[in-house]
Amino acid sequence: MRKAIVLVTVFLMVLLGFGQSSEIDSLNQVLKKTQVDSSKVLTLVALSGNYARTNPDKAKELALEAIDLAQAAGFKPGLAQAYKAAGMSYYYQNNWIDALIQWELALEVYDSIDDLSGVSNMLNNLGAVNFNGGDDEQALKYYLQSLKVAEKANDSLRTVTALINIGTVYLNKPSTHDLAYKYYQRAYPLSVKLGNPDAIGTCAVNMGEIFLGKPDTEMALDSALFYFETALETYQESATGNVAFALKNIGTVYALRGEFEKAIQYQKDAFNFAKAGDGRLEMAQSLLALAKTYQLKGDLEKSISAYQDSYDLAKDIGSLYEVEAAFEGLAESYSGVKNYERAYQFQTLAKNYKDTLYNSEIDKKLQAQTLAYEIEKKQGEISLLQKEQELKEAELDREKTFRNGTVALGVLLLLLVGGLYNRYRYTHRTNKIIEKEKERSDELLLNILPHETAEELKKNGKATPKYYENVSVLFTDFQGFTKIAEQLTPQDLVEELNECFSAFDMIITKYKLEKIKTIGDSYMCASGIPTNQPNNALEMVKAALEVRDYMAAHRIERINAGHKSWELRIGIHSGPVVSGVVGKNKFAYDIWGDTVNTASRMETSGVAGEVNISGATYEQVKDYFVCKHRGKVKAKNKGEVDMYLVEGYKPVKEQMEDQVNSQT
Repeated sequence: MRKAIVLVTVFLMVLLGFGQSSEIDSLNQVLKKTQVDSSKVLTLVALSGNYARTNPDKAKELALEAIDLAQAAGFKPGLAQAYKAAGMSYYYQNNWIDALIQWELALEVYDSIDDLSGVSNMLNNLGAVNFNGGDDEQALKYYLQSLKVAEKANDSLRTVTALINIGTVYLNKPSTHDLAYKYYQRAYPLSVKLGNPDAIGTCAVNMGEIFLGKPDTEMALDSALFYFETALETYQESATGNVAFALKNIGTVYALRGEFEKAIQYQKDAFNFAKAGDGRLEMAQSLLALAKTYQLKGDLEKSISAYQDSYDLAKDIGSLYEVEAAFEGLAESYSGVKNYERAYQFQTLAKNYKDTLYNSEIDKKLQAQTLAYEIEKKQGEISLLQKEQELKEAELDREKTFRNGTVALGVLLLLLVGGLYNRYRYTHRTNKIIEKEKERSDELLLNILPHETAEELKKNGKATPKYYENVSVLFTDFQGFTKIAEQLTPQDLVEELNECFSAFDMIITKYKLEKIKTIGDSYMCASGIPTNQPNNALEMVKAALEVRDYMAAHRIERINAGHKSWELRIGIHSGPVVSGVVGKNKFAYDIWGDTVNTASRMETSGVAGEVNISGATYEQVKDYFVCKHRGKVKAKNKGEVDMYLVEGYKPVKEQMEDQVNSQT
């Protein structure tokens, strides 16, 4: 079961009667004509809101201008909205800490002017930061406070938002599903009354998930079906991408009822809808549901095929939960056809992935603790900014006193000098804190992204996908991994993989290759990205030979020590790819294209202990290496492909002669 859909309202503000991005020109015209400071503040805030999603840097610039203007004019309602807008710009850059600082400041101003709707909104936003950081307990605390204030203010929209978000926190654990349902029941009629499609759909689909998780009774299935169909209707009206999720779940209900043909049709519709939008995660989830339906129907051959297709998709996108579910399903289906050897293999793989997922959950808990620690450190910075705001307000009071007479001139000058000195001290200390945190963030970012991509992400708030005409992609996989892994303890298994992959890391760094990812026992890297490299195939094959030789020596060492040892398959293909950054809470650099799929097939069709390359790669390296033509070899989903085994380097003299012949 997929984690429930979450509705988090992070930004609600007055837009002076205008729409969103289509009204930017109109708002700019209003800004030019407006003379009153308060109107300028609200117009700047509205403009910032229009830019928040598409250009967070521009949104931040406008919001900071609004903050300065509101402070100078003493316009507190506008100041609160400006802080909120600034927080939103940081939020869309995934900069949780600075978003939190701005929203804490907005909360203080809203509270000072008794704006209960604003207070509720900011409490909800602070809950969203903690929820995204993995701290459910702190998120729930903020959401409950937001609900209390929203009900006091009789604000229906913020009441609905808080109720849904509280329900979503409780939905994270099966033991608190009853509590989640109570909050969704309160939110659902209010959502319908407001006519808010996102809120209606979120309530409905999550309540359906709760009933689907209950014992398989006709009443529970009827309730689940009602809510899923309601969600589907709402999502179709608002053209949201969650249509596939609703279709898949409707199919699951029919499967549990034994109406298999209906179930299969809905789940195929879910897959096709997801495929049309290139939603590969939703495609994998739809195939998992379809495979389960075939399994319940007794059509185990189709069940095995669907599970295998789901696994292929899930592995490509690195979705561990779906990979583990596919392995579990394959184990059950193979057991059903009495192929117990295959069933045992997949059950073992499923267990290994459960261990990986357990470690992933530990990482999430550590992430929550880290966020809490960072927030605690930033509290000092928030205090500094609050004191700076108090100082600015004091300066405004002094200016008013000065205009009323010159009697207190001397005192005002002394206060001004002292205030400026204190402001310098606070600013200096704040800048040191920010600079230190920036250096730490940069180091963490460079651990997961190429330098050029990291710099672009910091500068623009996003990384633009890039197309490369010629890149070489390498995959490795351990032959017999499953059988040998069964004979090792989890600790020995992880240590052995870590030793091998660490050696691979050192080798590819030597040849300036880019590591993409590891999935289980598979290792993937590329040459020619993020910087174009004309001889990328040459460098890739050099690295592959060194990896091959390392594994050969390592295997001999383990055998001499009386240990089992894996043999490695290596596959390489060269061609065009697209690279980019995916993820919001946790960035991942990845590459896509037929070149990647073909490289994977080079590995699966390869020979243990050898480097298997495609014809495209061979054409780029044939002058430098001795290669053995394997002929046309059948590769999954690729038909027959020319493949070559790289046997070693050609003598230097022969290399030079081949290069001259190639040029002439």
